[in-house]
Amino acid sequence: MARLVMILLGVDYLRTRWRGLLWLGCVSVLLGVVAFVDALDNAIYFPMTPFAVVLLLEGLATLVVARSGIGGQRTLRQVKGVSFCFAALLILAGHHHGHFVLSMIFATLFLADGLLQIVSARVVRFRTWRLAIAVGVFEILVAIFFYQPYPTHYVGTVPYCLGLGLVFGGWNLLLLASRLRRLDHNPGMDPADAAPADTAPTLHTASDAPDLTLWDGPPGPGEHALTVHVWTPVGSARGEARRQPLVDRYIAAVDRDGVISTGHAALESPEGIYISLYPAEEIDRAPDEFTRILRATRENDVPGKFQPDYQTEARAWCPSTVQVRIRNYDPERLRRFWDAYRQDTTYNLTYRNCSSTVSHALEAALEGASARVWRQARGWRPLWRLLTTPELWVAAQIRKRAKTMAWTPGLTLDYARALSMLADPRPSGWASMTRMALGQMRRQRQDWREAAQRAEAGEAPQAGNVASAANAGSARPRGTD
Repeated sequence: MARLVMILLGVDYLRTRWRGLLWLGCVSVLLGVVAFVDALDNAIYFPMTPFAVVLLLEGLATLVVARSGIGGQRTLRQVKGVSFCFAALLILAGHHHGHFVLSMIFATLFLADGLLQIVSARVVRFRTWRLAIAVGVFEILVAIFFYQPYPTHYVGTVPYCLGLGLVFGGWNLLLLASRLRRLDHNPGMDPADAAPADTAPTLHTASDAPDLTLWDGPPGPGEHALTVHVWTPVGSARGEARRQPLVDRYIAAVDRDGVISTGHAALESPEGIYISLYPAEEIDRAPDEFTRILRATRENDVPGKFQPDYQTEARAWCPSTVQVRIRNYDPERLRRFWDAYRQDTTYNLTYRNCSSTVSHALEAALEGASARVWRQARGWRPLWRLLTTPELWVAAQIRKRAKTMAWTPGLTLDYARALSMLADPRPSGWASMTRMALGQMRRQRQDWREAAQRAEAGEAPQAGNVASAANAGSARPRGTD
């Protein structure tokens, strides 16, 4: 997550605050250790009931405002609200059963994630695959710790989880602070992609925005925006695909003839940049060869080619299945990334494919996007807003999974959707909902007053005002992605 925060806020914003991040990380790790150690005996001093009440209120509040979200944002907030409420009810239930169920859930999640990481690292063999296996083994050990009742018979489950969360979060802050202290550019980009200190980036939309810019939905058809094109495995299969839940969404689809389709991803900017990497010659994707070419090793490198533009690619194949559009991006950083990246046309199905190329390009284009949205904010507000946004944690988990496995069109699609919510934030919280409601009420009262004044003057009401008054209370954000 540290690198994702650096990408979205930019090194320039974070570098001056590295000492504060260092102290926050130390305090978080210390509190996490205290909470974990406190739960190791039966004398638990952690305020379980107040914590559960706060968790329940947060879950209910999230469910109430979830309807203001759009597409994936609404779904994410609904999942968060239900999860918080369920966990709070289990804590409030108390006794053995509630703590036992909660412990089994956490243990299963750790076990599944650890096994998935070990298996994927063993198959793909990316550069740091041994470290990924070590982390997976650690997660399995944590799962075993949650599965067995010693030493508190599951009563310490909540303090254990909270302590681990504080420790891991603090460790991320410490890593972020240490990197910021000694770096002059963003490590998430190549040095050639970092903007010179005396160069002001060219921005769109957010550069002329007030302190906080909120959009009510994705960009309109004619609006200036970056576009991520995704051909899903099922949508791009030559024949009718055999449905395999999750597999055909994130890995590959297999049609009735046994032909594998992995999908495709591309990125298009209004400035004329089109990034779409494809193997120069079709790779043999027969089932008996597919496992071999999954390895991120040099012997699987093949010559690649960049497609000229979207229209040419769509005519030669088919239109993209899904598009994600983002207003707040930096075209100059994207151009510098593209000038450096296209010098190498190597293609590798796992570590340098169409999806990884688009994801890296998207990160280059969105560097500093969150800081630009809150460009007038002082102090720690931009960092706080970013850290409390659910999409950041989703994007961080997607990025982690892609780094330990491989970027696929499905992961790139979810990653682009999460980043679009961070670069072009939508109203979501109680404060934003209150502002929207008050604005609608003010517009409705104004329309009513104008209609009353015209009625007193003997004028016919205007159709636009009548429609506005009728629909003011039912206005909904537009768009799906």
